[in-house]
Amino acid sequence: MNFNPDQLDQKTIYKLLTGAIIPRPIGWISTVDLKGIHNLAPFSYFNAVCDDPPHVMFSTVRGNDTNKDTLNNILANGQFVVNMVTEDLAEKMNATAQAFTADIDEFDTVGVSKIPSVIIKPMRVLESLITFECEMVHHYFIENHKTGGACIIIGRIVMMHFDESILLDNYKINLETYKPISRLAGSNYSKIGEIFSIKRS
Repeated sequence: MNFNPDQLDQKTIYKLLTGAIIPRPIGWISTVDLKGIHNLAPFSYFNAVCDDPPHVMFSTVRGNDTNKDTLNNILANGQFVVNMVTEDLAEKMNATAQAFTADIDEFDTVGVSKIPSVIIKPMRVLESLITFECEMVHHYFIENHKTGGACIIIGRIVMMHFDESILLDNYKINLETYKPISRLAGSNYSKIGEIFSIKRS
């Protein structure tokens, strides 16, 4: 079947996209507002952009033309942390997806520990095995939207943190101890399954 997105409602487009583009890594983004209140929320429109220099991106939807706290905080101070999500953090990550008010500290609400960043102000999730301190270099609001669109944030990684338990020789990652999860459609997530290799020509 063929689908013209201009002829579909936003909910249908969301179902088709999130069911087709899988698995998606999860950026568990921590920020802080100008009052010092910490925010933590997951985003599955997230990925690496470049390694020279290292950049990541994520986008946050804007329901009813309203920014989420994450976006407001980054636009205010230009900083955020990406906390990578593993199997044992899945439930707490999911709990932070709720629509909390701006005065709520999600770290405390869901029971994860704060650890200071080295360079930037937002806190990191202590239990996360990999975290990236980031400074925003660009943001772009999607235009011609139906229900509020989204804003794309691109950030430069200024500090990387890797737990020693997941590191192998030559800076490789041990997937058996890392145990990352990814986002599928609906309420579904996935773990690392069967792995196969294809050498580049």
